[in-house]
Amino acid sequence: MLNLKLSSDRQMPAVGFGLWKVDRDDAAAVVKQAIEVGYRHFDSASDYGNEAEVGKGLEESLSNASIRREDLWITSKLWNNYHRAEHVEAALKRTLDDLRLDYLDLYLMHFPIALKYVPFETRYPAGWFDDPDAASPKMVPDSVPIIETWEAMRACQSKGLVREIGVCNFGVSLLRDLMNSSDTPPAVLQIESHPYLTQEKLVRFCQESNIAVTAFSPLGAQSYFSLEMASAEEAVLKRSEVGAIAAAHGKTAAQVVLRWAVQRGTSVVVKSSHQSRMIENMNIFDFDLTPDEMQVLSSLNCDRRFNDPGNFCESAFNTFFPIYE
Repeated sequence: MLNLKLSSDRQMPAVGFGLWKVDRDDAAAVVKQAIEVGYRHFDSASDYGNEAEVGKGLEESLSNASIRREDLWITSKLWNNYHRAEHVEAALKRTLDDLRLDYLDLYLMHFPIALKYVPFETRYPAGWFDDPDAASPKMVPDSVPIIETWEAMRACQSKGLVREIGVCNFGVSLLRDLMNSSDTPPAVLQIESHPYLTQEKLVRFCQESNIAVTAFSPLGAQSYFSLEMASAEEAVLKRSEVGAIAAAHGKTAAQVVLRWAVQRGTSVVVKSSHQSRMIENMNIFDFDLTPDEMQVLSSLNCDRRFNDPGNFCESAFNTFFPIYE
């Protein structure tokens, strides 16, 4: 499998297995199956609510002599309620305990959103609401500068708890500010990206700044149908342009869209609980898209962002909270 080289020269597998929306009851078995079919990069997060079960799957797989910890790339993310410096290490250690690991390969700031601290014993994962049992539950922001959180993440890196640190859902302005405030730039930026949201300027800025880019939701609307955050008409995989390219290469629409992503220099995280689809999503390195085909897919861009706090926080969490505008 192709790797994406980071600024440290570490190699991150270009196709990762995403653990968002993997049911807790299935998570251990899904992780073991993904490892069996060849996945070595796993993308986790406290907020996904399944890290303890993911950890069970990792531990059982690592008990097999055929796979070693150093063969795996494990990413997790710092949740919004733990941005204050005094909470960052504890949050990371909780993730490590749940995942049954001594270190992470990559720890990401999940959102440029700081929310009021919620102790583990009160609720974990903390979620978005400050008090979900309140009469009118809302998000409660906390005034924490990004650099405070970042320096605490750097301290965790210095202690060997994590190899690389990075951010999610940042734009160029926030990246510039962070890089101007710290001697340690992000190793990785994880963003939503697919042919309907190419984010070309942001991707180019990162590549010129030696920041690796990982695309979440690389297939577009697929992850959001069940959440009623996308309609069937918005499916990138149903576009005739994608279908024609897939037919020309004898590949599926999903393989073509994932190939477009890695060929433009980003890594991807994809999810499936079905073994055949797991294998399909990895099988994208035996063909190349032509420059014209790459352009056809890029030209589908309509700046359609499915995962936007400026939309879902108001509808789901009673709080207007834009971050991209």
